[in-house]
Amino acid sequence: MPCLLALMALAVPRLVIVAIWLFSGWFQGIFTGILWPVLGFIFAPVTFLWFTAVHNWYGGVWQPWHVAVLVVTVLIDLSPGAGKRGK
Repeated sequence: MPCLLALMALAVPRLVIVAIWLFSGWFQGIFTGILWPVLGFIFAPVTFLWFTAVHNWYGGVWQPWHVAVLVVTVLIDLSPGAGKRGK
């Protein structure tokens, strides 16, 4: 099941964000306001998911491989094919 969710996160990340927000407390306590979650949802959904995953799974401790995956997620969000994903 987690592998299916990971594949869906790459294919339709905004749908995954909405589903996680509706059915879990995944995003509670991470952000103090609403601005960063909304900006993450709109402009960088894969990066937003990875940032929240590091916060929830690893207690917000950023190790070198977490940063490497963060760079990859930023590249996924900025890639020319990102606009074609999820349509």
